[in-house]
Amino acid sequence: MKLSKRSIFIILVIILTITVDQISKVMVRQHVDLRTEINSGERIPLIGDAFIMMNVENEGAFLGMGSELNESLRIILLLILPILVLGYVLRYVFKDKTLNNWSLFAFASIIGGGIANVFDRIAFGKVTDFLFIDLGGVFKTGIFNLADLSVTTGMIILIITMIKNKKTIEKQ
Repeated sequence: MKLSKRSIFIILVIILTITVDQISKVMVRQHVDLRTEINSGERIPLIGDAFIMMNVENEGAFLGMGSELNESLRIILLLILPILVLGYVLRYVFKDKTLNNWSLFAFASIIGGGIANVFDRIAFGKVTDFLFIDLGGVFKTGIFNLADLSVTTGMIILIITMIKNKKTIEKQ
C-alpha cells in the first residue's frame, strides 16, 4: 500500500511530536532532581526567572486536575477517554480530505501530544512536566511539557484557521 504525501505528512508530524516530547522527558528525568512535597527539587533558569525548568510528576491532567480522583475514575478519564478521542480524531484527519495543511499540522500536533502523554500514563502512571513560564505576574503558566505545548499550539492553529475560514465564507 502506497501512502499519499498527505498521509506521510500526518504520520511524520505525529511521530516527530512524540519523539521530541519523549526525548525531552527522558533527559529531564535523568538530569533534573525530582520536585516532591518533601524535596523542592531543582529550578533551572533557562531565561532568568521568566522561563524555568524543573521536574514534576503529574498524576492528573492539565495542571494536575484529576489527580485526586480514585484510581478507576482516573483510568477512565485520563486513559480510556483520551485514547478513544485520539482514535476518533486520527480517523477524522485521515478521512476528511478537505482539511488544509495548517489544519492537518494542528490535528497531527494534538494527536502526537496526546499520544505522548497517554504513553507516559501507561508506562509510568504519571506524566513528567518540566517547563514553567512567569512573566512577572503579567502571564504565568502551570508546569507543562512539550506534549502539552504541541496540543496547545495545535488548538491555537485550529482556532485561527477556523476564524480565517469563517471570514472567507462570510465574504463570499
